[in-house]
Amino acid sequence: MQYRYISGDSHMEVDSALWTPRIPAKYSRYAPELRHLEGSDAWFIDGKMVRKANAADLYAGKGRENYMPTGARYAGTPGTGTPSQRLQEQKQDGVDAEVLFPAQATGPRVWRTVEDDEAYKAIIHAYNGWLGEEYCSHNPERLIGVGIMPAVDDVDAYIAEMTYCKKVGLGAVMLMGFPAGETYPSKDDDRFFAAAQEMGMPVTVHVDIERPKQGSYLKYPKGTEEDRLRFEASGRTLAEQVARFGPTRGSSGLVAVQWVLSGLFDRLPDLKIFFAEDQIGWIPFYLQGADARYERNRYWAEEYLGFDPLARDPSEYLLNHTVWGFQYDRVGVEMRDLLNTNNLIWGSDFPHQESDWPDSMKILDKAFDNVPDDVRYKMTCGNAINFFGLNAN
Repeated sequence: MQYRYISGDSHMEVDSALWTPRIPAKYSRYAPELRHLEGSDAWFIDGKMVRKANAADLYAGKGRENYMPTGARYAGTPGTGTPSQRLQEQKQDGVDAEVLFPAQATGPRVWRTVEDDEAYKAIIHAYNGWLGEEYCSHNPERLIGVGIMPAVDDVDAYIAEMTYCKKVGLGAVMLMGFPAGETYPSKDDDRFFAAAQEMGMPVTVHVDIERPKQGSYLKYPKGTEEDRLRFEASGRTLAEQVARFGPTRGSSGLVAVQWVLSGLFDRLPDLKIFFAEDQIGWIPFYLQGADARYERNRYWAEEYLGFDPLARDPSEYLLNHTVWGFQYDRVGVEMRDLLNTNNLIWGSDFPHQESDWPDSMKILDKAFDNVPDDVRYKMTCGNAINFFGLNAN
């Protein structure tokens, strides 16, 4: 297929009734259910309301003048319909294809409130199967589905679900946390990433991972429990220091640094991870700070905790192994030469609040004013083709 514009970050916002019949009967009580209440739609699990519909995620088509942060309804909102409707909405926006992440606030985040791990995994499995076999199958070149990895403490469960995602035709997988279930990257996670590389499955994080429990940001080779607690209690752990000049929330700055410091990219030198919807204007300052703060803090970590020093500066790993998604970010586009322009991917965020549907082309004209056409193409299409392994003419 010939692509001109690809949204590397769009979203599925659909009635769960489309896919919950796939959940085994013994877990059906946990099936997410969309109900139409007075004043707003809402999501229920096991008969209990877990979240009202998120108006910011049902933004498309309303316009700035008419948007309200309450009283959201799915019916009639662009981006909530059939695959055929979605393809027509792409045409209206001038977009040739979309990478389809799940709903976030009303999707896997609330599904994880199900305490029964087997029921929770069945929900994830049902959604992934439906997305691949019944939705994206209508036009897999233009509907590129992202499968959800189950947030359980089990690398084998991650690998099994990723294998299934590949089988049903999904184009990438999204991590909710570290595969081994720790609060830090574990070498046990390497099996998942190695499997992803072997099967050619791109790995993504949307904005940030979930952090449901407290704990260490890194696993150190030595040091007493007293040493570990002393350094962590300071609020100045090595990972926090190196990531200090990234946003403290709403971005993957910390988790990217955790992977760098863990040695993941030395053990798997061809691995890249895509961080969707993080914006990019902040990254040059973050890279500069990462190198400076690493050099100021590595020595105590080496002496007291046995930290194995990096072979390269943190910024080198980040520039070569992390891919970053952005929406309208004129500042980031202006600063592109301080980044790796091969690792930047535009996304419309449709139908969420960052979306400018159906006027994405007007916004891109503004963001890329006076930018060479080949650079614009790379950041709005070519890099997505390469990262997601799309067949392009």
